[in-house]
Formats: sequence, structure tokens, C-alpha cells
Amino acid sequence: MTRRPCAIYAVGVTCATLLVVGIALVLGQAFVTLMHNRLKKEIVLVEGSRVFESWKRPPPPVYMEFFFFNVTNPDEFLKGAKAKVNQVGPYTYREYRYKDNVTMVKNGKMVSAYNTKSFVFMRERSVGDPTVDNITTVDIPAWAVMNKVKGFFRTTIVSFKMSSAGSGVFTTRTVDELLWGYEDRLLSDLAQSNSEIDPIFGLMYKKNGTANGEFIYHTGEENYMDYGRVETWKGQRALTFWTTNQSNSINGSDGSAFHPLLKKDERLYIFTPDLCRSIYMEFEKDVEVKGIPAYRFTPPRSVLASKEENPANEGFCVTPEECLGTGLLKVSPCRNGAPVVASFPHFYLGDTKYVDAIEGMSPERQHHQTFLDLNPTTGVIVRANKRAQINVLVHRITGFPITRTLNQTIIPVMFINESVVIDDASAARVQKLLLIVTLVSHFPLIFVGLGAIMLVVLIILLIRARKQKNEAKHIVFTKARYATTAEDDTSYSPVSDKEKDDPQNGTYIGLTPTTDQQA
Repeated sequence: MTRRPCAIYAVGVTCATLLVVGIALVLGQAFVTLMHNRLKKEIVLVEGSRVFESWKRPPPPVYMEFFFFNVTNPDEFLKGAKAKVNQVGPYTYREYRYKDNVTMVKNGKMVSAYNTKSFVFMRERSVGDPTVDNITTVDIPAWAVMNKVKGFFRTTIVSFKMSSAGSGVFTTRTVDELLWGYEDRLLSDLAQSNSEIDPIFGLMYKKNGTANGEFIYHTGEENYMDYGRVETWKGQRALTFWTTNQSNSINGSDGSAFHPLLKKDERLYIFTPDLCRSIYMEFEKDVEVKGIPAYRFTPPRSVLASKEENPANEGFCVTPEECLGTGLLKVSPCRNGAPVVASFPHFYLGDTKYVDAIEGMSPERQHHQTFLDLNPTTGVIVRANKRAQINVLVHRITGFPITRTLNQTIIPVMFINESVVIDDASAARVQKLLLIVTLVSHFPLIFVGLGAIMLVVLIILLIRARKQKNEAKHIVFTKARYATTAEDDTSYSPVSDKEKDDPQNGTYIGLTPTTDQQA
């Protein structure tokens, strides 16, 4: 075997080996599986893991924006007119959040923690001074008391106390008072006879620098799908506010952590103590944040749909009166009976009748949608906007003359926008990790690429070998052709008759040109 056939043989074997191995690895997803298994082991809530410290103290800055609805025609509304509101805000606070008292429990399979939040006002991101700006809105303490009191005798006493305290349908307070609390005269009077009543009321009262109960989370070591999933809240595996097991279920994470390797067709469940329930989010579209690919998940309309539109929500109707239309959730059971109603801002995704009932509502997806942008490989939050609105249900209540002219109306009080975007340092770490994952996952393509290169080399060698073989045949054929012509043009004849008689010198042969025998 010559050198060239040996080279062709070697290249062919190498090419076939690389292609077979490379294609087998690509089809078998061996390196992809290897990398995914590595991620499942790294993204767990245990000491020393890649994500544990950032889970305890998230580095990206979180901002909480408060927007209030100032009622501009309270007197006209009490006479039967449509309520008019104008949006005032934002009043922005930097939100510092961290996990406190973090402890491994149940033999290290779960982790216990308290979610602590604190807020610092940011004047440069706000429209005004919260200690100065006044807002006219629904008097929530008064409505909470009126809704809770039953019986003619008790309602008469409370009605008298309300008149003495100057409480009514509406109140005017500073933004700071509405948020962080003020002493309400009606509550103070009632607290004298009932020690369980707190005389201080505020929408964010006792929520600055405090935690909202103990959470126990799954670490994700046993099953990566359980990473960050809430096992219990305040020692309970389920809530007790609603009428069905499904409605009382504590599902998903607390919204701060999501399992890696997300898929577009899955539902993400989030337990939110502020709403006293779990909600779910579904994939909407692909986005990109600071060069990081992400899936956008958002709550669909069915989350807050009416029981007629979504029968699964029937459990949130404690009584027939608690059942409102699509886009609303009455959270009275977990708000001490106060007629508080939750919705998305400006009744986004809600029935149009609630929008039409208030002058000043203009729901827009861009400004009022709640969404999460998650990197599907790592589950890291790269951008998020949590938006929710607090409303009060006002209506005619027997025994309270100040409500006799009222029709049932959902009046918006305030909405929040809790937002976060991944910081540059964290984004760089995620990008580096994604690069490693991509390189390792696509490593088999290197074999395929090398095999393709060797295939090209093999084809070139085969073409050259065939060309050289054809050239050799052409040379042989040419030599043979010229040799035949010389023989045809020459005849052999003995020189003399002595050729047989001269054994010493052999035969004498003469070459003479061939002539036509007929000539």
C-alpha cells in the first residue's frame, strides 16, 4: 500500500469516527444532560451553594412606588354622583429585603427564614413630600368598623361614636399617615373597651423593618423543581380564610426564587401573603435584559376571574356577597373584616363596569401589568414588576345614616409598583455562567465540526487520487499508441540468405519502409 492510499484510509477512518461520535453525543444530549445535572446540584438552598447568599440578601436594588387616588368630589359622591379621582405619585422608597433567622430544618432538607423588609424614602424619585402632601380617600377604619358591627344597639352606639370622632365616608390625611400609620379617633374610642383593637391604622403599618411570619422552604436538593417552594407559612401547610382546599392551598415559591430549567408551557405558582392566597403566572413572550435571555411570565385574566368565568375561583367567595366580578378579590377574611378589595392597578384585566364606575381610571398594560422576567436556564429574576391595587367596597349599611345615599361602588385607594432589575455585577455572573453552559452543552458540535473538516479533506484527497490515476492511464495509452504506429510503418526482412548459415552472427535483419504491396 502506497503512502497516498494510507493517508486516504486514515482520513476516512478519522472522519467517520468524529462524525459518528459527534452526532451520537448531539442526539443523546449527553453534555446537555451533564450540564443540567450540574445546575440542579449547584442551585440549591444550602450553605456554600452558588445561590444561597444572594437568596438571603438579594443584591439588586428593589424600589417600591406608591400611587394614591385622590377623590376630588367627595360631597358630590355622597349625593349620588360618580366618584372622580386623580392619580398622585409615585412616592418612591428603596426597599431593603433580606432573609432573617435562616436555619436548616428537617435534617437539612428544608430551610426556615423570616422575610424582613425595610423602606427608605427617595425624594429624587418622588413627586412630592409624603409628610406634606394630602390625600382625600375612603376612611378605611370607619368602614371596617361599620362592616363588622351587627345589631341595632351596637350600630347605634358606633354611629354616635363616629359622629363624636368626626369619622365619615372619607378622610383627608398625608401620604405619610396613610402609609405608615396615624392614630384614628374612632379606633381609639373603641380600644378603650376592647384591648384587641389597635388605635393606629396605616396601609403599611408594622410593615417597615418587620417580617410577615416564618416561611419554611424546600432546598431543591431532592427535586430541583421544588427549589424555593414554600412548605409552610406561620406553621401552616394551608390557609383557613377560604371555603375550598384548592383556594386555601399554599403553592409555589414566595416570588423570590424559581427553579432552574424553566419551560414555556409550565405555570409558575407564587404564594403572596398580601393577597392571602396563591396566584399563578403563565408564559407571555421572550425578552432580553442586559444581554440575558428571559421568559416573561404574567398572571392571566383567569387568576382574578369571577366564579362564572373560572369555577376554580368559587372558593374565594366566603359568602355570596363576597363574590365580585372578574378582576377583583375581596380580602376581608384576612383583613379583620375590613371591606378591602384587591385588584390590578386601574382595574386592569377586570370587568369594564368597574372602570366605568370611577372617573379617572385608564387601565394600560404597559403601566399596570404584573410580570416576571426569568432566565430559563438558571431561574434567576432579571426584571420584575409587581403591581397591585387596594380598593374599598362602599355601600349602604343599615343603621348608619351617612351611607343611606350610597350605591355599591369599588373606590380605588392606592396601588403599588414593586420593581427590580438585575444589577450589572449579578448580570455579569449570570452571563458567565450561561457562557459556560452553552460551551459545555455544545461541545459535541466540535466533534461534528472536525468530522466535517476531515470529510472535506477526504473528498479532496479522493478527487486528487482519481485525477492522478486518470493522468497515469492517459500517459500509458499515449505511449502504446505511438509504439503501434512505429511498428506499422516498419517491416523486418533478412539482409541476405545467409541468415540460416551464420550461427555465429545470428540473423541479420534489415529495416525497410513498408510499401504498398499492390505497387
